[in-house]
Amino acid sequence: MQYIPYNTPQKLKEMTANRKQDFSLLFKRLKAKKPKNLDDVVHELHEEAFDQFDCLICANCCSSISPIVTEKDIERLAKRMRMKAVDFIAQYLYIDEDKDYVFQQTPCPFLMPDNYCMVYEDRPKACREYPHTDRRRMVQILNLTHKNCEICPVVHGITEELVKKF
Repeated sequence: MQYIPYNTPQKLKEMTANRKQDFSLLFKRLKAKKPKNLDDVVHELHEEAFDQFDCLICANCCSSISPIVTEKDIERLAKRMRMKAVDFIAQYLYIDEDKDYVFQQTPCPFLMPDNYCMVYEDRPKACREYPHTDRRRMVQILNLTHKNCEICPVVHGITEELVKKF
């Protein structure tokens, strides 16, 4: 995989829009065929990509989307902030249209100016797992992967490689 450059969310949206037809066809094919080697291919690309890419340069995910925050995340973060869970919820979260807790604001309230996370060791599970390209059963999250092409340069790069392979 070629070096993955940092791109702003606006640039990634533009790049993804330019590849809309190719990416849409790819994800449609993958959903229909469910290739047995998809996880292995994506995981290999994930490893290659993260050997080249430094998330601290980017932080698009932290600055443009809000993760789902679970009850366990709330408990852990409230403890970290020395707050009661109810107070943490009131100060930082709201319930979205899918009935999930998410942060009230973007960028994330815990994103520092140097792109480090103020609560990194206690960050939500969704943050720990992002961009989800190293999980099993990738076929189950192809819609999310497609959407993440607009946010994460690594996901965009992996998708570009998948177009070549599938």
